[in-house]
Amino acid sequence: MRRVDFTLNGRGHSLTCEDGQEQRLLELAAYVDARMQELTGGAAGHEVQNLIATCIVLADELMEARAEAKTLRAGHAPAPVIHQPSPPPAAASADEAKVGAAIDTLAKRIEDIAARLERA
Repeated sequence: MRRVDFTLNGRGHSLTCEDGQEQRLLELAAYVDARMQELTGGAAGHEVQNLIATCIVLADELMEARAEAKTLRAGHAPAPVIHQPSPPPAAASADEAKVGAAIDTLAKRIEDIAARLERA
């Protein structure tokens, strides 16, 4: 296990992660920090509230992505986007499967990180 130091909302934090996952943890922490700044403005002295608000928004985004992935796996096409040509049916099916698999992979990573944060 490796200890990784990172910054959220201007404050230093550290977590342990599996060997080889250090860069990924840094990338995720940078993403969370950027989203927190975007969502809360990084109000000083409100770290817990900022983290809670950010976690709620990220959880909402994750749940929406999962619902979309489930819809795609079930074979229901999302609402068409204006000005975007429709791909041929075979390509659309392959793309939908790739998107669904990518979302599932990201969701699993987020869940793993959340579990590690709970243990830290």
